Amino acid sequence: MADPLTLDEVDAFMRRFKLLLVGMAALFGVPLLIYVFYLDRRLDSFEDSLRYRPPDEVEEYLSNTSANSLPAHPVQGQVVYVPAYSHIYHDDGAPYLLTITLSVRNTSLDREITVKSVRYFDTKGQELKSYLAKPLRLPALATTEFLVERDDASGGSGANFLVEWVAQDEVTEPIIEAVMIDTKGQQGISFARSGRPVREIIPEKDVRDESKGVSPVSDEDDSR
Repeated sequence: MADPLTLDEVDAFMRRFKLLLVGMAALFGVPLLIYVFYLDRRLDSFEDSLRYRPPDEVEEYLSNTSANSLPAHPVQGQVVYVPAYSHIYHDDGAPYLLTITLSVRNTSLDREITVKSVRYFDTKGQELKSYLAKPLRLPALATTEFLVERDDASGGSGANFLVEWVAQDEVTEPIIEAVMIDTKGQQGISFARSGRPVREIIPEKDVRDESKGVSPVSDEDDSR
């Protein structure tokens, strides 16, 4: 039978055990602290990159940017194709109905444009609706909108608009996009698709002479 341990032997064993624990803590703890410190620095750097910058810094950046690199493409008229979705599919192919808002924004600072036509097509390319009975004047920086209601699923998942516009003089391209949205309870879905020019138009005569009595955009316009 083994002799019982003395108090000195127990104390020596406990000291060695504590030293072993300290060594293991140092072996694993120090690299972990270094890694946590590294991640904290990376997070601070990332947050600094997203931090709000006052206008003077933005102006300084713009002043150092060549004006020729700005995305301005002056044109006098276009036919623009805009993809839209009256519904998308989910789960096992069930349709999810959406409300569509077509937005036409005149980006010119000082010139109006004339929206000649807005036509809505279904997935098979069949025209479903023409929104304008006559051309619509859109003043500088103004916006007009056209709506496809949620219950109107005739367009399908491949619906689209053709928007034709012209201007008296060359202007920056308008922003034309379709915004799709729907909400159910506390959940919702929304996304937007931008239009793409498919044809450029050079008006053969003065736009104002072409459509006398053209109505300016207004809140009462039946195209909204």
